[in-house]
Amino acid sequence: MKQPVMKFVYDRRKVGSSKHEAAVELRVTYGRSAKYLSTGVRLLPKQWKDGVVRNRADSVELNEALDAILIKARKAVNAMMERGNFSLSELPTYLKRSDSVQKTFLQFCEERTRVRVYGKKGDTCARYERWLRWMAEWGKIVFFADVTDVNIIEMDKALAATGMKNYSKWNNYHRFMNSFILDAIDEGLLRRNPYKWVHIEKDKTHGLHKYLTLDEFRRIERTIMPTESLERVRDLFVFQTYTCLSYSDMQKFDAGEIKGGVYTSQRQKTGQEFTFLLMDSAQRILDKYGGRLPLISNVKYNFYLKAVAQNAKIDKPITSHWARHTGATILLNEGVDMEVVAKILGHSSIRETRDTYAKLLDTTVAKEMAKVEKKIAGA
Repeated sequence: MKQPVMKFVYDRRKVGSSKHEAAVELRVTYGRSAKYLSTGVRLLPKQWKDGVVRNRADSVELNEALDAILIKARKAVNAMMERGNFSLSELPTYLKRSDSVQKTFLQFCEERTRVRVYGKKGDTCARYERWLRWMAEWGKIVFFADVTDVNIIEMDKALAATGMKNYSKWNNYHRFMNSFILDAIDEGLLRRNPYKWVHIEKDKTHGLHKYLTLDEFRRIERTIMPTESLERVRDLFVFQTYTCLSYSDMQKFDAGEIKGGVYTSQRQKTGQEFTFLLMDSAQRILDKYGGRLPLISNVKYNFYLKAVAQNAKIDKPITSHWARHTGATILLNEGVDMEVVAKILGHSSIRETRDTYAKLLDTTVAKEMAKVEKKIAGA
């Protein structure tokens, strides 16, 4: 196969003069086509002769820099020729990737993580750290060359082997990987995204099922926990369920703001106002801890909730957000008007509540139809 020809050319655009510098470029010719690559070197006409920088105090340094560029370009061309995929149009991208040859894909992800978590809350930071830690421990995708269709499939299998559900796999691992791959493509470090060809089940409906039935909630509420730590975590979950608070809103909960048994505040996430009656069961938990909830970080909270569920013989991967869903679902299934539930949740409109919870009312449907069945049977 014919090899490309490389040569430095000066002032291709004929703009140089005694007072105006012009560019030195590396011309790569292949067949009848040519590609010009920038070197970053600009000179006056008198400073370039016979393909060498002259008449400058830094001539030695500039010539060494040009030699390094030529060597790097030759290595890139040879590598592309060996792989049988040489293309003049792809050469600049290949060279840009080779600039980062010492940087692994995981190192790139660590750099991007520092940007992404800047100014974010602790839970977001913890999720990125968990992703990086898992990827490092798994060890199958480290370098840019490892980002392949086959390895994405292997990653999905490894996550599934831990017992992780599709929703968690996508939202906590694949989604992060996909976004880092897109960043790398934007920077010219990768050419293709395996997620375009590999189907990873996202299970988007999973969020609609993140709630406990009333019986399951009762088991959580009444089960004696083996340690005080788990008891505190269980109490937080029960308090959340009775108030429909999100974790961030529970963090800023102030018992001093309760007026006549009613608590009103604004959601941390949206700034939308919400209101609820502090039920007796929630009040008892508050009293148990002297009016101050035994808060812990969301990461630890979610971790210990798995143990709480296990002790209550519930096979569901509950998290703090399940409490909010559970509370809202119980209210709706017990016949509380959706407009009232929207106010409790701090939703901006009843439509938001309906879109989120409309599919969670199967119990109510069955209950109402059972009433009709009894009437028909007794007729």
